Parts: sequence; C-alpha cells; structure tokens
Amino acid sequence: MHTVYLGIGSNLGNREDNCERAIRLLTEHGTRITKRSSMLETEPWGVEEQPKFINMAVEAETSLGPEDLLRALKKIEEEVGRLPTSRWGPRVIDLDILLYDDLTMKTGELEIPHPGISEREFVLKPLAEIAPDKVHPVLKKSIKSLLKELSGK
Repeated sequence: MHTVYLGIGSNLGNREDNCERAIRLLTEHGTRITKRSSMLETEPWGVEEQPKFINMAVEAETSLGPEDLLRALKKIEEEVGRLPTSRWGPRVIDLDILLYDDLTMKTGELEIPHPGISEREFVLKPLAEIAPDKVHPVLKKSIKSLLKELSGK
C-alpha cells in the first residue's frame, strides 16, 4: 500500500457537499482515507474574480500506482460534475495528488510532488493539519516549515 496526500477543493455549488462526495467516491475507487483536515474557506488563487474555495487535504492508502490514481481522480471529478474550464478557473471539484510516498516523478500529465505545494497556503494549511512533520521529498523541509516560511513572507 502507498500513502498519498490529496488536495481537495471546490468553489461552485455546495462546496462542502462536493468535497464530501469526492471523499466518498475515493473510497469506492480503492482508496482508504486515513486522515482528513478540516475544511477551510480560502481566497481564489491564480484567477481572483471567482467565488471563494473550500479546501482540504486527506491522507489515504492506495494500491493504485501514480498514473492509475490520477485517472481515478479525473473520473471522480467527472462524477462530481466537473466540466472543462480555464486554468485556475471556477470548478465544482478539484482533486490533486500532492505527495505519493516519497516519490518524485514528472511526466507530461503528472508531477509528484505537486509543483505548487510550497507556494500555496490553501494547500499547506490543511496539509500541515494532518501531516505537519511530513518532509517534502524535493525541498527536504517539513510541511509545517514550508507553511511557516510562506506565512512569514
């Protein structure tokens, strides 16, 4: 089994229900949730003229490889009602692989760890809630250290 950390976000419709539905669907796709953060309301990032987000993070165990997990997340996004949109635009649900064991990889479709972790408070805050001492495999810093550095800027 692999330990993964996933980011979950929503800013359209019933944001909390969208996140909860995605979590239920994760379990139906062979992923066992072991920890979950609280839901935080956050400002939009990238494109500011859109509704606020609900963001959270989960720790999960999965037997899926990284690419299969990504395909499962895309399928779940469709099931929850995500439609194609502009980059960083509004969405019913957004699921991201933040960390996958201590794996580092980069393909045309997938980069692990997620490249935006250290720059995004909406990712670091919920992740620090469930995995403060987890070390970023590239930056070699704990999640709580990355959050402290970002908050201090």
